[in-house]
Amino acid sequence: MAGKTKVMVAATAAVTLGLTAACGGGSDDKNSNGNSSSGAAFNSVATNVANASDKKGGTLNFWSPQDADSFDPAISYYAWTIDMNRLYSRTLMTYTPKPGQDGLILSPDLAQAAPEVSADGKTYTFKLKSGLKFDDGSPITSKDIKYGIERIFAQDVVPGGPLYLIEELDQGQSYPGPYKDKDPNKLGLKTVETPDDSTIIFHLKAPNANFPYELALPGGAPVPQKRDTGDKYALAPASSGPYKFQSIEPGKGATLVPNTNWDASTDPNRKQLVDKIVLTITTNADDMDSRLIAGTADLDVSQSGVQTQARTQILTNDKLKATAYNPNNGFIRYAALGTKVAPFDNIECRKAVIYASDPTTLQTARGGPVAGGDIATNMLPPNILGADPKYDPYGRAQGKPQLDKAKAALQACGKPNGFDTKIAVRNNKPAEVATATALQAALKAVNINASIEQYDGKNVASVVGSPAVVKAKGYGIMIAGWGADFPTGYGYLAPIAMGSFIAKTGNYNLPEIDDPAINDLFTKGLAEKDAKAAAADYQQANMKVMDGYYFVPFVFDKALNYYNPRLTNVYFHQGLAMVDFASIGVSDGK
Repeated sequence: MAGKTKVMVAATAAVTLGLTAACGGGSDDKNSNGNSSSGAAFNSVATNVANASDKKGGTLNFWSPQDADSFDPAISYYAWTIDMNRLYSRTLMTYTPKPGQDGLILSPDLAQAAPEVSADGKTYTFKLKSGLKFDDGSPITSKDIKYGIERIFAQDVVPGGPLYLIEELDQGQSYPGPYKDKDPNKLGLKTVETPDDSTIIFHLKAPNANFPYELALPGGAPVPQKRDTGDKYALAPASSGPYKFQSIEPGKGATLVPNTNWDASTDPNRKQLVDKIVLTITTNADDMDSRLIAGTADLDVSQSGVQTQARTQILTNDKLKATAYNPNNGFIRYAALGTKVAPFDNIECRKAVIYASDPTTLQTARGGPVAGGDIATNMLPPNILGADPKYDPYGRAQGKPQLDKAKAALQACGKPNGFDTKIAVRNNKPAEVATATALQAALKAVNINASIEQYDGKNVASVVGSPAVVKAKGYGIMIAGWGADFPTGYGYLAPIAMGSFIAKTGNYNLPEIDDPAINDLFTKGLAEKDAKAAAADYQQANMKVMDGYYFVPFVFDKALNYYNPRLTNVYFHQGLAMVDFASIGVSDGK
């Protein structure tokens, strides 16, 4: 995902049915969510809930150095906007609100229980809870969920979000989305049935144990047809969660207030503690960090980590360090090499960039081992079943460039004297700009001259996410980061390495990999009935990706983040790869 991350999860539909087993109960050392609680200490929120409380009132002051990609559930694909969606959007299933691996477990949300799955694993039936309402008081029905999913198919109107449900549910219908739907009720997607207002049935083309995770993405949220405004829906999305939007100003921020039609008795996964949530978008990350440390900002919702000055302040001050954290978040930071941009259509030229790059300076640019992460050795993060951080085909763990191999690769690709290329990088991600600069410097050692072009990060889907733009602008190297959309090897690697995910806009398979052998391994993994067997398939897919020299892995990401000590119920959610926004309150009521 432009965003998302997670770990080991059983891969059978039968096990999926049992995913709610760990949701209830608790001993007397648990807080109201059933999570163990702790006081503040560096990185304690990685495994515990800090400042557990049900105190109500006050305003949450969220900040971000980057605008949202979209608040439209069909489009939201940044990790932090997926997390924000939990404040105002509900789905059939969602992640359990607990720290540690418990957070990787799915719990019923709009659904009464985990789905009933047919013996062949191809039919999923959900029953909705009763009493569900949108923020305007109208009932939430199965048809609203179907309509919300249908919107994802309208890539000409609402492009850029995850495409899993299109891949899974179209099955040759070439469904165009509701705006061009010839069905009089605009509910013409044939693979989804709504026999009554409380039942929704999905017919899959093949068994897919990842399907409940796909439905847990924001695009699985209900959308009332009468309030759908197409490409303007992001400016006033309907709420099914504990908060609703009071206002949205693109590029500036948003304000959310309690949804009075949300019923806590139907939603054990979220809280409604504060009176207001104010999101401020800034272009000055250092100023935001200063506000965090001063206590006038509560949390950087991008969760991409504080900048250099604040990092030094926090790590050298015990009081500040107590509410800082840096767990491995399941992201990999990397450069993608565009195979449709010469000379990277030649594998040897791609090898030259990889071997000339300096793993240590790239790690340093990301913030070093504490704030940036461990040197990445391959393209499967360590918290995914089947990953092996010791698998290091490029010798990245050596921590230094391999200039002899780079020069040999240049000779083999017919560019012994080097070549010119461009590096594309988001202008509002200082760490990414720093890695672009570090990579540029390393490549000069073998006469690869890379100019850096910065673009507005909010336009990622239409810049590096547009293969046509990438080719037209000659972006040979694209700085990126990715976390799993759900906690399997497929959930992490398929969107960035499987041919069927290549899109005209909102493309995250930046190298445009379409290797039948890789595609087949992903397909095989989806059909496995054993989690370890599926993991082995994804491990092989990872190896074939590495064989293609499509990516320069930088780090298995760690981001040093800081939260205001007044916040309550703070914990790092493994399923979301960041703090769970939907649990947070404030202790001072202000």
